[in-house]
Amino acid sequence: MYHNLAGDKRALLDEYKRAIEDLILIIEPLDDILMAEVVDNQTKDSDCKSVQTILSHVVSSGFGYIVYMENHLGKMTPRPPKVLLPDVGLYVQQLRAMFDYAVRFFMSHPDIELEEMDNAKKMTVPWGQQYDVEQLMEHAIVHVLRHRRQIANFMAIKGWV
Repeated sequence: MYHNLAGDKRALLDEYKRAIEDLILIIEPLDDILMAEVVDNQTKDSDCKSVQTILSHVVSSGFGYIVYMENHLGKMTPRPPKVLLPDVGLYVQQLRAMFDYAVRFFMSHPDIELEEMDNAKKMTVPWGQQYDVEQLMEHAIVHVLRHRRQIANFMAIKGWV
């Protein structure tokens, strides 16, 4: 699908896909009741109370990262709203759609520069950090990995594994 992209872009997409598929392997065995169960009552972060809230955050963020890139190029795409989905299968579909959205972005912009040394030309994201395309994609990859780990820890704490 994206094999005609330059190697650096393919590498980012390959690692993004791997991170997403690893997350999917972790969540697929969960039933919908366990997915929605609040595991962390202590956190003040509403995105990290249950597997469901974490997955909604991951999906919303994944689409958001590409929207930031599109908007940096002048498209002015609205960021999709965060939605709590009722079952794991729908999250699997959305995670794969999130990856496909990233692929479509890079296929539509095959010559986009990944690295930008001039801070004035970097994207400033809503939380104030500045990124070039490569840094934001690396952030997207690690974001999935961190939340995969968090979900795996939730599952271990609850004895779901």
